[in-house]
Amino acid sequence: MVVPQAESRAQRRRGRWQPRLDRPALVALILGVLGVGYRLYLVLNTVPVANSDEATFGLAALHIAQGREHPVFLYGQRYMGMLQSYLAAPLLAVTGPSWPALRLPVLALYALFLWLIHRLTRRIGSPWFATAIVGLLALGSERVIRDQVTTVGGRPEVKVAVLVMLLIVVGLARGTVRHRRWAVGGFGLLAGLALWSDWLIAPYLAVAGAALLWVLRRELLGGAGLLLVVGFGVGIAPMIRDNLVAPAGQDSLSVLGRISGAQGPSPMWGQRLDGGLLEGVPLAAGLCPMTGCAGWQEWFGLLYPVLLVVAAVLAGLAYRRRVGRGERVVAVVHLALLVGAAATLLAYVRSSLAATDPLGNARYLSVLQLSLPAVLWPLWVAAVACARGTVGAAGRLVGALATALLAALAATSLVVTVLFATVGAAPGRVQERESRQLADTVRAAGLREVYGEYWTCNRLVFNTGEQVVCGVLDGELHPGQNRYPAYWWRLARAARPGYVLEAGGSADRRLRELLGEGADAALLAEVGGFRVYHPPTPLRPWR
Repeated sequence: MVVPQAESRAQRRRGRWQPRLDRPALVALILGVLGVGYRLYLVLNTVPVANSDEATFGLAALHIAQGREHPVFLYGQRYMGMLQSYLAAPLLAVTGPSWPALRLPVLALYALFLWLIHRLTRRIGSPWFATAIVGLLALGSERVIRDQVTTVGGRPEVKVAVLVMLLIVVGLARGTVRHRRWAVGGFGLLAGLALWSDWLIAPYLAVAGAALLWVLRRELLGGAGLLLVVGFGVGIAPMIRDNLVAPAGQDSLSVLGRISGAQGPSPMWGQRLDGGLLEGVPLAAGLCPMTGCAGWQEWFGLLYPVLLVVAAVLAGLAYRRRVGRGERVVAVVHLALLVGAAATLLAYVRSSLAATDPLGNARYLSVLQLSLPAVLWPLWVAAVACARGTVGAAGRLVGALATALLAALAATSLVVTVLFATVGAAPGRVQERESRQLADTVRAAGLREVYGEYWTCNRLVFNTGEQVVCGVLDGELHPGQNRYPAYWWRLARAARPGYVLEAGGSADRRLRELLGEGADAALLAEVGGFRVYHPPTPLRPWR
């Protein structure tokens, strides 16, 4: 397991060098172990509950492990990289279809993220501040945990990549990196891999690149610049290759252009700001349950842009006061993290998703965790100065307020975490158990080809290890979003497919309408809110 970094001293004991953690690092280690252990418990119990999006990554991992497929992007979607499926493939090759095995590599990425952000925060902040950041990130509401342990692509690995890139920048500025050119090549490789994996990280890649340019300047005109380009090319090569062979209009840029330019009613800016700031930021920070933020939990959304501005001003002043790259790199990294957060937040607020479905789309702000050390640094500095009594009356007032805000942030995160761990996770466990019962029922009935709805199909296929395949239908029993076409074509050849539909849903009502008096006779079972049908003759109304 990955442990938090200790800027530790090495002591010679009994002829061996043994590292000794200082007190802040030891506390950070304990907090990190607790955070990873909490998530490991949830992973082993398949909490949060799995869904068909995650199942698609799992099916891709099974196909990779079997040598059947080597996907570049998520099936049916040419912009989300499949790195998590490749990481899970060796485990699934041993265990077969297993939700915990699918999620363990993502959990390892979270542990690595904790270690790296601790290292970076110690370098650009202070030891105890780094410990506090680890403590906050060890907590986790359902929204936060879902982004950190479920295999839904992109965000866990790109956060790790950005932290390594920024640590390379700091090391290059301070002269602690031995092989500078190879480090720059590694920087480029990580940038390419991150961009392939998840385009959401683009703002952070841009500011990390700007920080690297500030550090190296003329060095990039030589061999270091060449290795940077080569590394980036190798990292992004899967995306380039796939786009070169993609059908017209199916390349990544075209697909993303259609998604971002989708037509629909344009929400007012007040709605965007309400959904993006007051809902999105607290949800992404782990201050609210999945059901949404109460009024008293929205304070961090209002405070966040203020902290961005204050932290940017302080970083600018620190840059002017300090001399030399080794000293100024701290302010540069702070500014990079702040600009990355601001750009990410602005892009999200500009999207209509922030207004139309803030609860479902707050996941796009999970990368803001990268900027937590820079955003909270002004509060920490003010609180420490107040505690040490090194400021006047005004400073003590500001410090007391900063201390109260940090305490409120930690307390709210802790309360929401405890509520999820003790109460909020129970419905998910029930739903997961019913999902497995549904898979067992379908197999026991002898069904091998069934039609179902999107959030049923690939999850059912994964739970049965592809013993049962499923074709996606919409509410009118017409073809839906079939991410893996091979399943749909197999259903097209099936002589007598079954149906697995949500009881009482629009698709269920439509099927019963078509079956007429034979609906009850075709009903095999009802499990966990789903109905399993096996009509005597196939029903394909789209034909």
